[in-house]
Amino acid sequence: MSDLLATAITAHGGLDRWNRTKTIRIDAAISGAFWQMKGKADAMSNVRFEVDTTQQQVTMDYRTQDRRSLFRPDRVELQRPDGAVVGERDDPEQSFAGHDFQTPWDDLHLAYFTGEALWTYVNTPFLLTWPGFVGEEIAPIEADGETWRRLRVTFPDHIKTHAREQVFCFGPDGLLRRHDFTIDIVDPTTESHLYATGYRDVDGIMVPATRRAYTSMGDDRIVLVAIDMADITIS
Repeated sequence: MSDLLATAITAHGGLDRWNRTKTIRIDAAISGAFWQMKGKADAMSNVRFEVDTTQQQVTMDYRTQDRRSLFRPDRVELQRPDGAVVGERDDPEQSFAGHDFQTPWDDLHLAYFTGEALWTYVNTPFLLTWPGFVGEEIAPIEADGETWRRLRVTFPDHIKTHAREQVFCFGPDGLLRRHDFTIDIVDPTTESHLYATGYRDVDGIMVPATRRAYTSMGDDRIVLVAIDMADITIS
């Protein structure tokens, strides 16, 4: 483990505490211009999702729509609250072939994308200690009056995520400040910067309850993605 990753792991609660964690359950509102472009503007205005910390799996309850989704790397499902499957897609990543930033999504596209995204976000930085992840500290940057150390990470092929290579920026306290990546299934040429703020100590794990990605439109700064977490439970 690199010095930077070790510092980040300690700052976020340490591996001993994390290894006693199996799931993280979060009530959240997820919004922003990106979902509007995909035709899903209000789909996640009131959701509860559960992230498995031991394998790549996310379930999400869409409380305003009386349904839920299940994400795994090779399959997504839409279910009624009683668990009955009403939609399914195997090898879901392939369904994004030919898409660009403006391509609208169906509910299974949304379930896949939010599953791989939230699983990566919530499990960071502890995920980066798993076998197959390769990290390298690169030049720091100055941002928001701080020096941010940066870790460039190559993800193993079996993990479904935004892109194989991503960059994590950590503040002087070791906490994640920003997550930089491209999104292969959306637009692999455009880099996204997802800011992590509003940290809470949840049973010994430091969790950023607020995340924001921005884009520019003329002279305006637009919120592309907003994740606002309310209740956070670790078990």
